[in-house]
Amino acid sequence: MRILTKNTFSLWVKPLLWLQARHFGKVLNPAKLWGRKPVLFWLVALFFGYLDRKKSPIDAVIRSLVCVRVSQLNNCAFCVDANGMKLAERCHSVEKIKALANWQSSEYFSEQEQAVLAYTEAMTITGQHVSDEMLTALAAWYSSDDIVELTALVSFQNLSAKFNTALDVPAQGFCSLPIQPQTSSNAQKNTTQASSDSNKKPLGSSDEK
Repeated sequence: MRILTKNTFSLWVKPLLWLQARHFGKVLNPAKLWGRKPVLFWLVALFFGYLDRKKSPIDAVIRSLVCVRVSQLNNCAFCVDANGMKLAERCHSVEKIKALANWQSSEYFSEQEQAVLAYTEAMTITGQHVSDEMLTALAAWYSSDDIVELTALVSFQNLSAKFNTALDVPAQGFCSLPIQPQTSSNAQKNTTQASSDSNKKPLGSSDEK
């Protein structure tokens, strides 16, 4: 990571870290950075906790499809890893999970899922725009309030992915499925990063003792 993690955290942060360790078996890498700002960490945790609640009007599988697709589009290694694990737990079709990056040409996605993914990509990909037709398509399954919540979910996952990508938060080996599409841009990024790793020093070393 581009910023070193602390060895100790505020008492306000420790309950969140404990919950993560209990659920995932380890503290998540992004939490070690969000933990530097306890108020922000709590706000982010509560925000996503609400969006991913059991009584959400957005189906659990669709929520995970959204999170993984946004993660793929942002090339966020940690997000694909963590969200991919949750998608694997919720979706019983391995073929569907592997096909997500190319959902437009896949037979595994329902019309509802296609409408959601089209909206997700329009919100996420630079240069694309949400159209009235996309909202009309969503309205076949969701109320206006539901669409607001779906929009919030896509927005949150973009925030999370961009935060992790900017600070080079690594994956933690949660998901074993090959769901991150390999592109020439990814390969170039990996080559460039590998050549500069020896010169890259994390920030924040002065307060890590």
